[in-house]
Amino acid sequence: MVKYLHTHHRSPSPLNMTYVSNDPSNWPYLEWSRRYNYFIVASLTAVIYDWVLTFAQEFELIWRQRCSLMNILYVCVRYTGILFSIVYILADFQVSITDAVGNTIWFIQAWTPTIINAMLGVIMTTRIHAMYQGSKRILIFLLVVLLACTIASVAMTVIGNIGVSGVENILSGEQQCSENMSTEDKRLNAETAVPTTVWEILALCLAIWIAIKHFRELQKSPIGANIRDCFTVLMKSHMLYFVTFVVVSCFNLGTLSPNLSPFSVGVSFYYGIGEVAQVMQMFVLGPRLILSLREYHAQLVASSDEGTYFTTMDFHTHGHASTGAGSV
Repeated sequence: MVKYLHTHHRSPSPLNMTYVSNDPSNWPYLEWSRRYNYFIVASLTAVIYDWVLTFAQEFELIWRQRCSLMNILYVCVRYTGILFSIVYILADFQVSITDAVGNTIWFIQAWTPTIINAMLGVIMTTRIHAMYQGSKRILIFLLVVLLACTIASVAMTVIGNIGVSGVENILSGEQQCSENMSTEDKRLNAETAVPTTVWEILALCLAIWIAIKHFRELQKSPIGANIRDCFTVLMKSHMLYFVTFVVVSCFNLGTLSPNLSPFSVGVSFYYGIGEVAQVMQMFVLGPRLILSLREYHAQLVASSDEGTYFTTMDFHTHGHASTGAGSV
């Protein structure tokens, strides 16, 4: 995924030293940056608000449950999102930073989307594997495709960030964190969205296919209504996540357009909306892929004494068979 970066039109210093300038030509960039920062604050607010809103569910469905891979992934995605958003804001605080701090900030901004999307891929693989009734073939297929797409994204991120580092700018008295990245590197970073997009499209197609198949098969089944409800929960969260991902990918690839006017009001809103969409996709809808299903299962358990609603799907890694969200 491309990172919505704080870039400037100057040539970077070969020594990675602080760049100081009082040139009035920097003023449009400073205005652009101020407008963009409002969206950065909005994205952090959305992440914190969603965390507070769902913390009671998180405590009950994650922290009080036995440790599992899904629990670990949930915690990593959720709390990395908070850290990621805070780092973005710190990058624009009016304080002096060292080269080491600048490099750390840039490393977090550059690598977080790649790592988080790989984790979300594992979560999606687990969901689809369960929808296909624990098929080993579909699991192997999903893992191979996910691994290939992740390796491609990682390779592109590595190549696109070789020699890139965070630097401090002091423009007309305002201190900012920027990066010394060439146009070719920016393009390669934007194109890291392509392998992830391929994976997401494949995952969506497989999910839709099995959902339609099950809906048809279970119309006359005594337990069909319950399983259809479970698939409905799965598809609703999946579709919302996928639509947001498509929006993020379009915004990322759109940054490659030569028609974007540097530092215009429209471009600042374009980058800002893209930033908010990216944060929502990774750190709000991502964790809800797990919470939505676990909450649904908890409601079923609380409202019935039967305990074996679904015998055709296995979301547990241990215990009796059910579609409860024990591992998803």
